[in-house]
Amino acid sequence: MATLAESFLADLEDLSDGEEAEPQPEAVEEESTFADLDDDVEELNFDDLAAVAKLRGSERYKSIMKRVAKSLEETVSNPSTSKIGAVEEEPEYSLIVECNELSVDIDNEIAIIHNFIQDKYRHKFPELESLVMHPIDYARVVKAIGNEEDMTNVNLDGLLPSVTIMVVCVTGSTTNGKPLDEENLRKCLEACDVALEHDENKKRLLEFVESRMASLAPNLSAVVGSEIAAKLMGVAGGLSNLSKMPACNVQVLGTKRKRLDGYSTSAIAPHVGFLGQSEIVQSTPPSLQPKAIRLLAGKCTLMARVDANGEDHSGDVGTKMMEEVKAKIEKWQEPPPAKQPKPLPMPDEGSKKRRGGRRLRKMKERYGMTDMRKHANRVNFNQAEEDFGDNSISGGLGTLGAAAGSGKIRVSAQKSKLAAVAAKKYKDKKFGSSAGAAGTQSSLAFTPIQGIELANPEQRADPSDGTESYFSEFSTGAFSKIRKL
Repeated sequence: MATLAESFLADLEDLSDGEEAEPQPEAVEEESTFADLDDDVEELNFDDLAAVAKLRGSERYKSIMKRVAKSLEETVSNPSTSKIGAVEEEPEYSLIVECNELSVDIDNEIAIIHNFIQDKYRHKFPELESLVMHPIDYARVVKAIGNEEDMTNVNLDGLLPSVTIMVVCVTGSTTNGKPLDEENLRKCLEACDVALEHDENKKRLLEFVESRMASLAPNLSAVVGSEIAAKLMGVAGGLSNLSKMPACNVQVLGTKRKRLDGYSTSAIAPHVGFLGQSEIVQSTPPSLQPKAIRLLAGKCTLMARVDANGEDHSGDVGTKMMEEVKAKIEKWQEPPPAKQPKPLPMPDEGSKKRRGGRRLRKMKERYGMTDMRKHANRVNFNQAEEDFGDNSISGGLGTLGAAAGSGKIRVSAQKSKLAAVAAKKYKDKKFGSSAGAAGTQSSLAFTPIQGIELANPEQRADPSDGTESYFSEFSTGAFSKIRKL
């Protein structure tokens, strides 16, 4: 009887002797799909610059550049004069609008070419794309370095700032990249040439637009300059669209998000576009630049509406508006007026009129100097003044006690007017008019001797009957006198 191992080996032999299994239809379909994708990738051919950047070979691009070159030649031979009417009626207005649209397309094309160069040159210098962010500067640096491994032989003067040149040279000497082969290097250099050519054509378009801004938008050009006015019109899509935009949107035209990998963002001014590049804003202190940009955006909107309606072709309105803007910014920079010290008033030569009357006399009597203080401040002629206290704290008694010669402090009591007034008020309060008297009070009195008598109810008893005290209202405030028996 065969064992389990022998039966297993026999089954394997039967499988080897049989025909090979046919491929499943699903696998065939998958292979055909991948083959189609490979064909599509080959058709796209991202390694070819012409397949990625197609603007250079378009008829629209060539036509606009020819018309711009022809118009510039005509301008040199026959300078343009100012025209009357709306801006849309100008024959060159449509060409200017097309130039603005083409400049935007050129920017997008340069961004695509920049990505193409980065993909190719990343194998040689991977750190360069984080050091040089601008696409045109990146293309110039790639064209200058090429396949050079020794950075001391590369001259980058005039292409980048001195600080960035030093960082690029140090990083390029220590990079881990490898030199490119001849084919990839040729494609990189060709892409750099195309990017630089696009940049030159864009500058030519802006030059053409700036040359026409003096006649198409003289007031807007007088406020922000021809270059900034052309950029604003290019982004907005024409002067008519710019005149319809609010000032808050004109302020942010041309704003770009900056990539600062690992760097601080505190120095980045938000919401700053083309207006931040104007001459008047650059000459303003940094603390006042946001305020100046808001002011300039409002004036640009007004001047764009004036130019769009063709109200003033001489530019006088824009010149006056620019003077107002400069005057306001200068006013902001003025220091606050210094606080002048206020001098004291000049004293009068004559005596001032003083307040008189009963209220003042009562106040003087209430807060006036007492008789004891008057005697203490008075000194007799040719007589020694008695002192009191020790050496550290001492004072003179003046004429206090000098009359009697005994040295005792004694001042003769004087009747106070305030005490008399208080006594009168108390009398009026207690024995006043009939309005304050009780209802049972009468002037008739019954006596056991004469019967009915007439008596005065307001008559008071003798104050010396012993009922008054030292602190009563009738007291004169003097010391009590005691007679000797």
